[in-house]
Amino acid sequence: MSINRKEIRRRVHARIRKKVSGTTERPRLAIHFSNKNVYAQVIDDVKRVTIANASTNGEGAGKGATVSSAVSVGKLVAERAKAAGVTGVVFDRGGHIYHGKVKALADAAREAGLQF
Repeated sequence: MSINRKEIRRRVHARIRKKVSGTTERPRLAIHFSNKNVYAQVIDDVKRVTIANASTNGEGAGKGATVSSAVSVGKLVAERAKAAGVTGVVFDRGGHIYHGKVKALADAAREAGLQF
């Protein structure tokens, strides 16, 4: 049985989610990349509520699934989270390697004021 990259990423993400959980004090910053867009959400797993979100589908975050659009999504989600009263988060990289778009989004969110 051969396993493709998508299945490997799902398994890695499941392993990460065993350890990473967002609380009311420190919600989870979850990211997702499709072929066309970049998505980020700040989630309180205890209450099962999305506190803030941003994507390239929305306004003011660029277009496409590129590193530059990941930077703009990171800044935007950090601003929206701070407006909702969140300063610290735990980072859920979604099974992706911490490199490229993932690192760019995380660094932009840190520069915009989120602590993780």
